[in-house]
Amino acid sequence: MTHVFDPTSLREYDIRGIVGKTLGPADATAIGRGFATRVRRAGGTRVAVGYDGRTSSPELEAALIAGLTASGVDVVRTGMGPTPQLYYAEAILEVDGGIQITGSHNPGNYNGFKMVLQHLPFFGADIQDLGKLAEAGDWEEGEGVVTEADIVDDYVGRLLAGYAGGAYRIGWDAGNGASGPVIEKLTKLLPGEHHLLYTEVDGTFPNHHPDPTEERNLADLKQLVADKQLDFGLAFDGDGDRIGAIDGQGRVIWGDQLLSILAEPVLKELPGSTIIADVKASQALFDRVRELGGEPLMWKTGHSLIKTKMKETHAPLAGEMSGHIFFAHEYYGFDDAQYAAVRLIRAVHMIGKSMTEIRGAMPALVNTPEMRFQVDESRKFAVVEEVLDRLEHDGADVNRTDGARVNTPDGWWLLRASNTQDVLVARAEAKDQPALDRLLAMIDAQLAASGLVRGEQAGH
Repeated sequence: MTHVFDPTSLREYDIRGIVGKTLGPADATAIGRGFATRVRRAGGTRVAVGYDGRTSSPELEAALIAGLTASGVDVVRTGMGPTPQLYYAEAILEVDGGIQITGSHNPGNYNGFKMVLQHLPFFGADIQDLGKLAEAGDWEEGEGVVTEADIVDDYVGRLLAGYAGGAYRIGWDAGNGASGPVIEKLTKLLPGEHHLLYTEVDGTFPNHHPDPTEERNLADLKQLVADKQLDFGLAFDGDGDRIGAIDGQGRVIWGDQLLSILAEPVLKELPGSTIIADVKASQALFDRVRELGGEPLMWKTGHSLIKTKMKETHAPLAGEMSGHIFFAHEYYGFDDAQYAAVRLIRAVHMIGKSMTEIRGAMPALVNTPEMRFQVDESRKFAVVEEVLDRLEHDGADVNRTDGARVNTPDGWWLLRASNTQDVLVARAEAKDQPALDRLLAMIDAQLAASGLVRGEQAGH
């Protein structure tokens, strides 16, 4: 037996596709066979499996488990829940790996797989290797056994262990994603007053798209916070590994701003620690980390890449603009929006000001949202290289960590190729609008020199 995946489905950080078009049960079975083969060749025997609330997830789960067991690996089913719940299961159960079936924040017709092998992210070459094993039919044979583990109450208990003091009035928007049941259980145990939106899991996402980094998806949460005059609001993506937040006035607290709040108590306890943020983060964050006595580190975008860098640098905390927040301090180092929420409440309490005051004290900068535009897959990395060559030739102040991040007296701008889509991503930040316009003109000039126009922004 062999299997060939749709080439678009094997991504840098995970496997993802449109159900019925580029991803289906046969792919799930082949992923199970390949992953089980890797587990057994590494000396392992058991894998935890979880899934999110998408309508296609149960069918893919059955097919995945069939593949895992056919290659001789035992499976522990942890059931429906957010991705971090599966990561938690992989961290504490006697297993050698874990797979979460999830389409993350993609539209409802997408689904995919996020994998962990022996507590390490499984990405990049590992994912390509599953493709090679499938094409060759190079799979182990066996008969694995399936058991169930009801992990949700343990997981909620572990989240609660991160809590320390402070009773606030908070709005929570689960967006009909997989976090809903966990948030219901968690908020019953937290002090304060909690108002919940859309905790019923529904893979068709009837109320809004579950991506808290797009401000339009926070409209209902803003309304709730305003109507009930709450202290702040928290929102979660479809599989609960990315967090969004607003203050009491409905202002968005972006990923890098959340990180600057979360860093304060961590750096009090661990002065001099490295705090990692991705290349899209504000200069204000890196400056703030330094001011708090930490060592800021700018790194590549992508949850697997950040987790790997955290282990290498022993960083207690890391984050991305996209709302992935990773705690190794008192936790396991993976991105968990539910845990980030608990730690955010704790940080506000320890800082001793309201969320609205904390947000209001942040430097007023003007920046663009993440601008994404379609570029042919064959060109996207080449364009970034051309831009870098020209900038360096001109003596610009460039950071090459992940694409081109250019510092100028006006502020900074970034151009990088997405690892997961055929798009280029641009972002700019400045002290005022005229300065921002000058930065955008620089981006446009570089794109024009490579024969491109910053066209219609492509959606997620």
